[in-house]
Amino acid sequence: MRLSFIKLQRASLKYKPSFVILCVQTALVKTKSPEEVQKEAKTLSASSWLRLITMDSCKIHENASKCSVNTMECFMVLSTQAQKISIATLCGLFGTLCIFENSLVLYLIFSSPRTRRKPSYLFISSLALADILASIIFVCSFVNFHVFNETNFSKEMFLLQLGGVNTSFSASLSSLLLTALDRYISISRPSKYKLLMTRKRAWIALGVLWATCATIASLPLLGWNCCTLDSTCSELFPFVDDHYLSSWICFIMVLLGCIIYAYAHVLWRAHQHVAYMEKHQAQAGKQNTRMRMDVMLAKTLVMVLTVLVLCWSPVLILMIYSIFARLSNHLRKVFAFCSTLCLLNSMVNPIIYALRSKELYSSLRMVLSRFRRQLKASEESPEAESTHKSSVIETVCEDMRVT
Repeated sequence: MRLSFIKLQRASLKYKPSFVILCVQTALVKTKSPEEVQKEAKTLSASSWLRLITMDSCKIHENASKCSVNTMECFMVLSTQAQKISIATLCGLFGTLCIFENSLVLYLIFSSPRTRRKPSYLFISSLALADILASIIFVCSFVNFHVFNETNFSKEMFLLQLGGVNTSFSASLSSLLLTALDRYISISRPSKYKLLMTRKRAWIALGVLWATCATIASLPLLGWNCCTLDSTCSELFPFVDDHYLSSWICFIMVLLGCIIYAYAHVLWRAHQHVAYMEKHQAQAGKQNTRMRMDVMLAKTLVMVLTVLVLCWSPVLILMIYSIFARLSNHLRKVFAFCSTLCLLNSMVNPIIYALRSKELYSSLRMVLSRFRRQLKASEESPEAESTHKSSVIETVCEDMRVT
């Protein structure tokens, strides 16, 4: 049976897919009963038959064809129509909501002169921008690859798309790190916060952040891939070197470690602030309100971090496992579905901001009230215009009667 699949793989390079499918069915008839063949023929489509041949050949010719464009078919693990519909639905739902919510956050921040001047909201706007880019690039490339099984692009184009996804998600995580550091400085050194965290320094930090993420993500395209180095390829991503994947995982883990440390310190200082306010509530005055705002924002960011870890941990665990062990086809499917959790994280972040940030929430209420007034004015304008026209007609008629 294994030899028959090897011959069919070679035949697929010469003959049409329909002929290859016929050969597969003929081979199965020789090894299985007619009832079993008929049952499998109903459950597998034409593309699934070809993918069955391709996956078998992937196990046999691992090193011979690892840099071929046809190798990408080995990573198309969704075999049934139900799995493809589920992935397309999740990506479409999460991606659409993520783009809408983060666009709304950007509008609320930059439409208010008060919020767009603050470094804290500059970092939040960077997070929203990264989530928008991640949603667009990830959904388009992921659905195009796993659902529509498109392979009509070169190795360089695939690595470019993968670099865009890595850049946006890395920038999203790095923006959370800058936000955590901003809260860390605000609580640890409140008297020097405005001197240390200026608007100019915030823009410089964001520039360094995006440049670093883009450089790290573009390394496979620049030559750090298993085709150029003739090294071991990853089992989760085509053309990606295992050592690069290990380095990228270490980079993400370092970011997570720094964020967790910063938030741990923020929560510790926030706890001290709460204890101080309870003892000196009468003497605090405005400082009491400022401290409570810091505590509330710290809790908000901890919620964001919790959602981030819950959404990213399954993907990172499977990535680490793929480096040290061989993944089965079932685990690859699990990885494909877990990847959509990254979109869920990007979708949840704006909801947390709207619920926890008083400034953004008040800006949202102002926008909604303005929209209602405009809608109400547009509904009343035709009635007012008709009333004005009727009054003019009545005036003209009275003038004609007088004359």
